[in-house]
Amino acid sequence: TNLLLTYGDIIANPINLLTVVLILSRSQKVIDCHDPFFTVCERSPISVLCVLPDLREIVFVIQSQSNSFHVRQAERRRADLLKQAHSLTELHLLLFYYLTVVLMILYFLCVLSLSHSFGKNSSWIVFLEEETNVKMNKLVQVLTKFDTNKEWFLGKPLHDEESTIIHHYAFAENPSIFKYPDFAAAWAVSAPLVVRLADKVRNEPLKSDFTIDLKHEVALYIWDNGNGPHLTAVPELCTEPEDSPQTQHCATTLSTEPPPCGEPVNKEDIFVAVKTCRKFHSERVPVIKKTWEKDAFSLEYYSDHADPSIPTIDLGVPNTERGHCGKTFAILQRFLSSSVPNTKWLLVVDDDTLISLSRLQVLLSCYNPSEPVCLGERYGYGLSQGGYSYITGGGGMVFSREAVVRLLNSGCKCYSNDAPDDMVLGMCLNALGLPVTHSPLFHQARPEDYARDFLAHQVPISFHKHWNIDPIAVFNKWLKDDLRAEASDGLNKSAKTEL
Repeated sequence: TNLLLTYGDIIANPINLLTVVLILSRSQKVIDCHDPFFTVCERSPISVLCVLPDLREIVFVIQSQSNSFHVRQAERRRADLLKQAHSLTELHLLLFYYLTVVLMILYFLCVLSLSHSFGKNSSWIVFLEEETNVKMNKLVQVLTKFDTNKEWFLGKPLHDEESTIIHHYAFAENPSIFKYPDFAAAWAVSAPLVVRLADKVRNEPLKSDFTIDLKHEVALYIWDNGNGPHLTAVPELCTEPEDSPQTQHCATTLSTEPPPCGEPVNKEDIFVAVKTCRKFHSERVPVIKKTWEKDAFSLEYYSDHADPSIPTIDLGVPNTERGHCGKTFAILQRFLSSSVPNTKWLLVVDDDTLISLSRLQVLLSCYNPSEPVCLGERYGYGLSQGGYSYITGGGGMVFSREAVVRLLNSGCKCYSNDAPDDMVLGMCLNALGLPVTHSPLFHQARPEDYARDFLAHQVPISFHKHWNIDPIAVFNKWLKDDLRAEASDGLNKSAKTEL
């Protein structure tokens, strides 16, 4: 029996991006919609699927997004899991959820709360990303090694080499001591841990204002200052390509099949806006000119001073020490004017952003510019109190023309010139009900600020900051494509597994 539940407030509330769809099994009700914590779940785009009422051991969670490309990717992963489930009579499969990274913290807590109802029938919740391949028979064998009456937090461990701003400088004296899961390899929690966490969620709201790196923050929440379990390393949870000879033992791998996105977008379709100021004309702008400027077809530098040698354009907005909201909104307005080429995409970067435009062209082939697309590295503010997500500016903010049109037509504007532009845009997008689309290939910080194993299975698009690094050397190591044809082929095979 299929039951479609739609909530008027889901459509009306700009935080909600999809209709909640509940597909119930023939024999039992799955979700108590009157659960007091379900008020959070009503605001999240979750699809629940129960298959075969006698299968009640593993809950699979597919982390996805509301953009049409990501919906298709999640559907492909779902179809593959269902195909395997029906061929394995010994497999106990209960349901799937779809989560979006727009409010991932809230959705993670929501899943925990809902899972309280499933605790009597389910042993594990397994979290997957869109590109995570699962060999179900091997995964079941792995999970049977663990006593399901105990609390377990399983995954492929990552650790920091040095304390980093993206993790709020946690464990500064010994950052490598704390392990957190690589989401791409899948991670799992046992039912006893889920039940305890669900109770904790109800009684202890999330305290952090900013959500920066969910995988680290989830691990901290589960560890609970030593009151909960550490992450247990599971060697069978892997991030190697599925066709690698090193994956014979793996229960999970990363997909090497490129999504059906087509050819990279033309460089003529991307307009690049670089935010700078007079004091950085001689320090930061030369780095751009020596690295990635040559790959841009249409690029302009925006400053508080018109310098014909670069050249820079003075938009009439005074420079501010922080925020730069006035300058960013002036860029959005100029993008829609006749002063610049009429392009499908706008890329806004800082003058200390390092970026591969050729890789961005490949990524954008998966997105429809006629949709209101806002793409980059997603951060969150006040998500546990009904806040909003935003694209963090340093890694690069990508907007489709349609997104810019809707933003400006809404009357959204800065409350001051030095307001944080990325956060103001996030508030505006939230008010409009437009999704913020996350890509882990954009990076707000330097390569040193990310776990080595995390970057090992990426072909990154951007990094940010020149602090304590040689930016040209960083670009050449991480972002330069010497052989364009080979790079494009390689991206089609590997980078898209991380879209």
